[in-house]
Formats: sequence, structure tokens, C-alpha cells
Amino acid sequence: MTIADPIRATLPLSLITKGDNPRRYFDRKKHDELVASIRLRGILQPILLRPKGEVYAIVAGERRYRAGLEAYGPDGEVPVIIREMTDQEALDAAIAENDDRDDPSETEQADAAVRYLAACQNDRSEAARRLGWSRTKLDRRLALAELSETVKLALDERRIKVGHAELLAAVPADKQDKALETILASGLDVGKTRELLMRVTQNLATACFDKTECTTCPFNSGAQRTLFETHIDDGHCTNPRCFELKTQTAEAIRFEEQERAEKAARAAAPPADDDADNQGDEEDDGEQDYDLDGAGIEVSPVDRAETPGRSEPRTPPPVAPVQSPGGGSIAHKPTVTVKSIAGRTSDLREATWRTALARALAANAVHAHSAILVAAMSGTLPQIKAETLKARAGLLVGASFPDLAYADKIAAICGLSEPQAANVLSAVGAAYAKDVLTFGHVADLARAFGVDLRDVWQVDKAFLERYTKDELKFIAQESGLVAHMGEKGFAKLLGAKKADLIAGMLNRPGFDWAGRLPSSMTLDGQYGPPPVKAAPPADAPVTQLAA
Repeated sequence: MTIADPIRATLPLSLITKGDNPRRYFDRKKHDELVASIRLRGILQPILLRPKGEVYAIVAGERRYRAGLEAYGPDGEVPVIIREMTDQEALDAAIAENDDRDDPSETEQADAAVRYLAACQNDRSEAARRLGWSRTKLDRRLALAELSETVKLALDERRIKVGHAELLAAVPADKQDKALETILASGLDVGKTRELLMRVTQNLATACFDKTECTTCPFNSGAQRTLFETHIDDGHCTNPRCFELKTQTAEAIRFEEQERAEKAARAAAPPADDDADNQGDEEDDGEQDYDLDGAGIEVSPVDRAETPGRSEPRTPPPVAPVQSPGGGSIAHKPTVTVKSIAGRTSDLREATWRTALARALAANAVHAHSAILVAAMSGTLPQIKAETLKARAGLLVGASFPDLAYADKIAAICGLSEPQAANVLSAVGAAYAKDVLTFGHVADLARAFGVDLRDVWQVDKAFLERYTKDELKFIAQESGLVAHMGEKGFAKLLGAKKADLIAGMLNRPGFDWAGRLPSSMTLDGQYGPPPVKAAPPADAPVTQLAA
């Protein structure tokens, strides 16, 4: 049936079916009053319909339809207006009618907001314009859409207030029903509910993990404050499972990093007799010439030139041989190069970069997802140790997950909320960074995602103790310490015992090691200077220092 213009007619209720009106709650008392009115006066305002196969779907007037069924039965005829409408036109009309009512439901508006946002390809500004709402109202209704169906019904029936609902919207969906039971059983007002939720949130200021991702998380109370009048204090996490997962992941990474560093330190501990170093540089200190290709030491891909098509190790700049008192060179003195000092730190460099990449992937679900896809497509995903994730499944998905049947595990994974799924992806990505066998893969991922080791690592005593005096001089030279102290000043320090040399390097007034990455720790064998700080605005006030 094609209808060019709206048709006014009467139809039996049996030919009318429910449409897609976002209305979800009908007050029983008002329904009974409308039934009594229809029995007395009939339906005065036609029901708006649109053709749907052999029947007609309600666009506006479902409350009249329900009351008419009770008053007349399915054979009763009611006045209608039939109009050809698209799905979007029908939704527009239904929402307009709902908004014109005296008691529009917040949850109905939330459902409508979700549908409009989908129709506008997630453009919130356009959705708000088409709804005739402010952007603030749209954002608040979308936040309320995260309420569980049980909480929505309680709000519709006014068993809780909007303030209760706003507080519960910031709680993970699987915790909302239990919280609602407590609120209703104890008769908690909005203020008491807020106090209760404050006691079970986590203070982000005490978190030991990277909180970058938390700034945009809907479970950060700071985000809730921008939406609702009723909210928890700023700086609190309302998702304890996520907070615990991130905490355990950070602690596990820190423990593994510490364990690797200690193992590396033990393996590279200097000889007990340090006399050769303490007698200046006239004698060979017992170290071999670190030709990484020729001495049986495997060269990691990250120590090779990055120029496409080249596979040979990067050739460092020549270093002048040490001169003997008589003017000749000491032939047996090993030449200090980037390659030679890199041999001291291959284990530490690998462990530190793995940790840095794991932290980066744990904090960025999008990058973690990409890493997982690359690993899967390259056949290296199985290198993640089975126990790495299996042992954390209970925390990542749910306490009962490890004991579920496989089919139930599928259902549990499919039922994860978007934030939970993101956490799982992040954990898988972090596990891959720690377990993948080839360090070259770690290096490539770190480059692709812009991981900067200077953010998580700094030169310290344990690092410097790995090196001979000549190598310490090399590090001081490339890091700018020699230029800071002057050649003579550093030469004087170099004549001290090794322990005093290291202490002097680390505690030099006016010199900060933060952000300085020696070439032996970089992926390309090039020294990493401190990040350049942004210059202050031109109109920034100038602080005068007393002379």
C-alpha cells in the first residue's frame, strides 16, 4: 500500500502493532485513569501510524493504544492518522511527542540519545542539534544509558532519585544491581549513597600505574563531575576491578624488571680487584676488545644500522688510541666504541625496553590491539607463555572465569563491557612484549608506537658500575658531562678510584641525568639527549633572581 498523503481513518486495534517508540515506562495509575476516560469519552486524539506490511506500526500514541485495548478489546476501532515515514522520521516524531509530555522519563531520553547518536555516526554535536537538546543534556543522557535495566526501572518507577542514578552510572554495570539493593534495603538518600560509594572507590593519587588512560575513562570521578550535579570527589576510580588489574600489572612489571636488572647486575659484576682501574689508564684492565661480531657475542638486530638494505653493524666514529708516556700507542689497549659498551648492557637494554613497551601497551588498548594483530598474523602470538594470562584470567574477566566450562568462557568474553575488553587487550599486549622471543620485534613495536625509554629509565649507580673507566669517560663525553665539567675537571675526577668517579659523575652540581639516554641503551646506537622543553609564552612573567 502506497500512501501519498496522510490518511485519517478508524482502524480495529487488531491491525495496529507497537512501533519503535523509545518510551519504556507507563505509570499504572495514569493508565487506569486513561482507560476510564476512554470508556467514557472515547479516544479523542488519533494515534499516528505508519504502514508495516499487513499492519500499521505506532509512531506516537502507544499509551492510548494500550488503554484502548483494555477498554475495547482487539476488535475495537480507534481514530488514526496513517502516514508514510522513514525510520528516522518516525523516531523524530516519537521523541518530539515524548518530550512534549509533562513527565518525560530520563531513561527514555537516554535510549533515544543512543539511537540518535548511532544515526549521526557518533557525532554528538549533530545528535544534540537534531534532538533540540544542549550538548550537556545529550552527554548526561548518554551517561545514564550505561545504567543496568534494573536501575533504569527503579528510576522510572521513582524508587530512586536522579541523583542516585547519576552516582550509579559511574559504577561498572555488573556492580550496579547490588548497589541498588543496598540503597533500597537501607533507604539511603543521595548523600548517604555518595558516602557509601566514596568508601569503595580508589584514590588515583595513590596509584602506582600510568594514569594517562584514566583521564578519559568514564569511571574516573573527574569525568562524572563534568556530567552530573551529583558526583564523587575528583580523583577517584569507581571501577575497583580495573584499578586492581592495573595495579597488579604495574607491580608485576616492576618486579620482573627488578628481577632482570638484579640478574644482569650479578652477571656483569666487575672483578673484586679493581686495582687496575685505580692506577690510572696505563695498564690493561683485563677487558677484552668487544668486537661483537668476531668474539662470539650475538649482535642484536637493534645494534645494526637502521639504513634499509644494510645488515652490517653500524660503524662507530674512530676513537684515537691511548698514548703511552713515550708517545707510542698501547697496542693491546681495547678501543672504546658504542659496540663495546653495548656488550655490557645487552641484557639490561633488552629487559628495560621490554618493560617500557609492556607499560606502553598496558596503557593504550588501541596500540595493544595492533600489536596483537601483528603478532597473530606473523605467527608469534603463541610465544606468550600460557600461564602469563591464564594466571590473571580471574582478575581480567571475573573471579569465576578460570572454573567455567569453555562455552561459558565464550559467553563471559562476549559479555565484557568495552572498558573491560580494552583492559584484556592491554594485558595481552603487555604479555606479548615480555614474552616474545625475538628482541627485534620488541624494538620494532617500540619504534612504531613511539615508546621513549627516557620516560621510565635513568642512569644510576648500578648502570655505571658495569663499565671500565675508559667506558665511563665515553658515557660522560656523549652525555655532556665532560663539557659541563670541562676537560681538566673531568680528567681530575677520572684519576680517582672508580667508586669515587661514579659518585662524582652522578652527583655533579648543576648536571641532571634525567632524560639522558646513553647510546648503549638506545635501539639505534645513537645517544638520546634530554627532551627539549617547550619555551614559555612570550608574555609569561619573568622571575628576577638576586645577584
